[in-house]
Amino acid sequence: MAQKPSIPKGTRDFSPAEVAKRNYIIQNIREQFEKFGFQPIETPSFENSETLMGKYGEEGDRLIFKILNSGDFLKKADADAYAQQDSIKLTPSISEKALRYDLTVPFARYVVQHRNEIEFPFKRYQIQPVWRADRPQKGRFREFFQCDADVVGSDSLWQEVEFVQLYDAVFTALDLKGVTIKINNRKILSGFAEVIGESDKLIDFTVALDKLDKIGEEGVKKEMQEKGISSEAIQKIQKVFGLKGSFSKKIEVLKDILEPSEIGRKGIEELEFINSAIQELQLNTANLDLDVTLARGLNYYTGAIFEVSAPEGVAMGSIGGGGRYDDLTGIFGMSGVSGVGISFGLDRIYLVLEELGLFPETVARNIQALFINFGNKESLYCLKAIKELRAGGIAAELYPEEAKMKKQMAHANKRDIPFVVLAGAEEIENSKFTLKNMKTGEQSAVTLEELVTKLV
Repeated sequence: MAQKPSIPKGTRDFSPAEVAKRNYIIQNIREQFEKFGFQPIETPSFENSETLMGKYGEEGDRLIFKILNSGDFLKKADADAYAQQDSIKLTPSISEKALRYDLTVPFARYVVQHRNEIEFPFKRYQIQPVWRADRPQKGRFREFFQCDADVVGSDSLWQEVEFVQLYDAVFTALDLKGVTIKINNRKILSGFAEVIGESDKLIDFTVALDKLDKIGEEGVKKEMQEKGISSEAIQKIQKVFGLKGSFSKKIEVLKDILEPSEIGRKGIEELEFINSAIQELQLNTANLDLDVTLARGLNYYTGAIFEVSAPEGVAMGSIGGGGRYDDLTGIFGMSGVSGVGISFGLDRIYLVLEELGLFPETVARNIQALFINFGNKESLYCLKAIKELRAGGIAAELYPEEAKMKKQMAHANKRDIPFVVLAGAEEIENSKFTLKNMKTGEQSAVTLEELVTKLV
């Protein structure tokens, strides 16, 4: 007996209804991207390994899916590494490519590779799948879509202001009220590390701090201590762990903590600029909140950091994130190009909209009318009408077989098709159609022109 087929953990099949809902989200995101002046690009699903490795920190590197070289990949394997069963040393000799981990690093590679064709500042958006060898759980998958928007070639803080507005515009378009746009600045985090005398452990410090909402204060402190950061050093920023209140109140506390740090004060200045502008411009449905523990674990952020959380009461991780990465293109040999970008988590946004019942009822409906099949003559008559309807932008189709009426009607109901059109000998003789509303059961005899009007 053949084994039942399956798919890898962390991946999913999508039904027509699910694809329609995902397309609804993508359409709204794409529309806002283009309103804000972003242009679309696409990059390959896999990159050369050296493009990706070393760009996401130690934890990120472990989550990159490596692709084995084609053919007999062991022929060129590092013999010593293979004999020692050292997978880290062995991997480069048997795997030269990897599935992309995100869209930002491939974008940086794109900018460097096409620098002579690009007009700076360059605003691009990209909506494509990415892959991570993560542990699958609710809202976390191994294959998922990212919807990114980035600007390179400008270090103006007005870009950060626009990205806050862009987040707000997208979630307003999706009728998702009450999301919180969390913001921090890597300069603030550098300032913390400087104040406690642990600047050389900045990465360890930020990676641990970023886990505060997952493992709690004591868990973060324990991880920091395991990385060699003393209890005395951690005590100097104790106020950070429980910092609450308004944006301005948190800023005042930060000014006190970071007064000795020049880079920390610079981070505060940038946050104040962004917040002041947003207060003047005002957001429609989102809230802007300063989260000083936000670190987003990725090494390439150098300025503002964003993370978006779902409305209160919805158990979901972040549904968006991003930040400024001044040095990213420098790793590909193109220095002095500042960048900032954000990402929308399509899959998590889907789950949030589903949980809150925010998808429009019509979003999964792809056919407005089903024509009943009474035979060849009647079908040809119907197909002429269907051709006119489609030309007018109305989705319609003919049931393919001359099946029993009950079966054809049941098919329309199962697919949630709102109207059924019948055309037998009498209708053909009178150049008319019988239109039935499947919800109310109401029927009426109509001409083709009237049919078009009623189905628009």
